[in-house]
Amino acid sequence: MPAPVRILADSDCELGEGARWVDGRLIFTDILAGRLLEITGRAPGQVRELATLDMPLGAVAPVHGAPGSWIAAAGTGIALLDADGQWAWLARPEDHTRLSTRMNDGACDPLGRFWATSMPYDNTPRAGSLYRTDNDGGVHQVLRGMTIVNGPAFTDDGSILYVADSSAGIIYRCPLDAEGTPTDQHVFTRPANGSPDGMTVDTQGHLWVAVWGAGQVHRYDPSGALLATLDLPTPQPTSVCLHPTAGQLMITTARYGLGHGHGPAGAVLATEVDATAPAARPYIPSRGSSGPPGRRL
Repeated sequence: MPAPVRILADSDCELGEGARWVDGRLIFTDILAGRLLEITGRAPGQVRELATLDMPLGAVAPVHGAPGSWIAAAGTGIALLDADGQWAWLARPEDHTRLSTRMNDGACDPLGRFWATSMPYDNTPRAGSLYRTDNDGGVHQVLRGMTIVNGPAFTDDGSILYVADSSAGIIYRCPLDAEGTPTDQHVFTRPANGSPDGMTVDTQGHLWVAVWGAGQVHRYDPSGALLATLDLPTPQPTSVCLHPTAGQLMITTARYGLGHGHGPAGAVLATEVDATAPAARPYIPSRGSSGPPGRRL
């Protein structure tokens, strides 16, 4: 990866996450501030705030057939946000845990189901989970027993799920059946340094991973072999997004827990790469499954 890394936007996020390409723009979040943000174009520019929630906001996906609407991993569950600033809960499964937890990351699979992860605030081992929101709005716990759960990412046909336990330093590879249930969960790889965070799969089936603490992005082939390492000017990358056509990698970062002297911590970075990936897949609700409107943000 010879191209230099540049600052795409000086977003100053405490904990940037959830980088996704949606309708010609980069969408991402500042988790602990509850902010939904966007950047348009390829040149450095200003960040625009789309919404602010009074709770952590981990990641969003667009809702099919509803421009400006999102399904979100937020607070302790899954919510729908509409273009008018109204929101409604689909479920709040983390309300029922014995620890203080929050949602952390999320993405849709090729069938339009939204997958979201959770984590405990105090990093209690095995207190994080992975949830799947089906097209009818039902929310199901799919995996548990991990700690800081990140990803998820999917192969183009939706048959393979990648998910990370950042605390354990492990990326898992999980084959899925037609209903979206993992039929296996085995270790795909363990980065030698740092913790695997946000991920995406490119059109060649290679997995790209932001490695928190190592200040790197890794690219793996489907066997788990490390193909390339990109060094970054700041130590805490959080998520990665590949442009669908332009050969550009975009990376969110965090300044959480850092003092001065850590480069562009909290900025969105970009570099040119020899890879592309599909734009963010939308959530596809079944007819009548969107639920009643909630309160205004």
